[in-house]
Amino acid sequence: MRSSGILLHITSLPSPGGIGDLGPEAYAFADFLVSAGMKIWQVLPIGPTGYGESPYQSPSAFAGNPLLISLSRLRDEGLLTYDDSEIFVPADPERADYAGAWKSKEPLLRRAFRQSGDRLRPELDAFRRKNRWAADFALFSAVKAYFGGEMWSRWPKKGIRNHRLLSRWLYGSMLREEIDFHLFCQMIFMRQWFALKKYCNDRGLLLFGDMPIYVAEDSADTWTHPEVFQLDKNRIPERVAGVPPDCFSEDGQLWGNPLYRWDYLKQKGYFWWVDRMKAMNRLFDIVRVDHFIGFGHYYSIPYGAPNARNGRWEDGPCRPLFETLQREIPGMRIVAEDLGEVNDQVRDLMDWTGYPGMKCLCYGFGGDITNQHHPANYTPNMVLYTGTHDNDTMLGWARQADPKELAFAMKTLGFETPEEAPAAFVRGALASMADTAVIPMQDILGLDNSARMNLPGTVGGNWLWRMKPGAAAPEIAAGLRKLNEETGRLQS
Repeated sequence: MRSSGILLHITSLPSPGGIGDLGPEAYAFADFLVSAGMKIWQVLPIGPTGYGESPYQSPSAFAGNPLLISLSRLRDEGLLTYDDSEIFVPADPERADYAGAWKSKEPLLRRAFRQSGDRLRPELDAFRRKNRWAADFALFSAVKAYFGGEMWSRWPKKGIRNHRLLSRWLYGSMLREEIDFHLFCQMIFMRQWFALKKYCNDRGLLLFGDMPIYVAEDSADTWTHPEVFQLDKNRIPERVAGVPPDCFSEDGQLWGNPLYRWDYLKQKGYFWWVDRMKAMNRLFDIVRVDHFIGFGHYYSIPYGAPNARNGRWEDGPCRPLFETLQREIPGMRIVAEDLGEVNDQVRDLMDWTGYPGMKCLCYGFGGDITNQHHPANYTPNMVLYTGTHDNDTMLGWARQADPKELAFAMKTLGFETPEEAPAAFVRGALASMADTAVIPMQDILGLDNSARMNLPGTVGGNWLWRMKPGAAAPEIAAGLRKLNEETGRLQS
């Protein structure tokens, strides 16, 4: 069945408080998607952000980002009282202000925690028992704050650093209130997330999530399950993740995430991955697995290397992992992000799983018609993007493109100036034979490169774009609905 969707992260919503959240603007955007004839809302990873505010460097593979909690919904539920003057007002409404938003939101969340008192205690205790990951993450967060934000590998070597039972009990007793606060935030986040998911699903809208393949070095996951990762006896990574040098970067990309001990995981029935994917399957209707090629083969870089030049390729878990996942979570809808260096192992894995891969229309005009991203080479079983969160906007791309590539795109998609590129790329994606087409909201709005979400290989200045209030206007929805109907993507 042909369908379409829009990529817009929660942080990019025009909510009050300096960052998008799970409040009224999220519901309004869901209504916009439905009126536009879209069936999919794709978001980036929803966990707490890490270094550089990247959602791909989260301190937890399971937790939600408390910054996305809607204070107005807490107030509507009677869990929080506050005056609107207490809400942070950013200097630029089109840029997320993570620091300013948290400085304003954290004390209000703590107030909600205190004001809830015994009212939510039974629910909080039940949430703790049902979600072991949440208890681990809450303890991790509280201990990390106690040690001034230090990485867990720098905590006292004997005891809590090594996740000893007695130390966990001691710190758990000493930091009980702080632990409960972090647990409260996770409970509220999940409550608000699943309320939004139900609202979307009830209107025929699917939530399409994004799951990074790796976790951050400084995370609750590496602390609680060091045996799952390539760490030495001091809990320091032995080798880390990245990608080799290519046409975009002569040094490659040094991500720095710890790599998995796939042999150990296989012996243990891939327990950690089964738990993780079950959690993703509950949170989302469709899951994009980032850097899927890492399951076929992955790039391994010595820890402490200055760049990614001296890494080596290693075999990934391949089919046995996905045999386990398909047995444990039948029917889970997965999209494989297969952009990058694909070898025969990856191709064989893609063929065996049958998961749809990805193509980017903006990549399709380098070279000639044999380019795998050119529309002539698309198949139904794929998800097509004009570009992803890692690409420039289509207007930004067109204004800076190689003249030959731009001319090829103009000829293929039928436009004459860079300013016409966004509309042409949107139409080209929706008119393609790909079963699923997803368009970043920036391209729907025809924005320039100031609205770019991320520039890979850089730190700072990323993950900031926010949509203007009122930008998702009824006339834009009407135009998209007409385009969906013309391209056979509008189902009743």
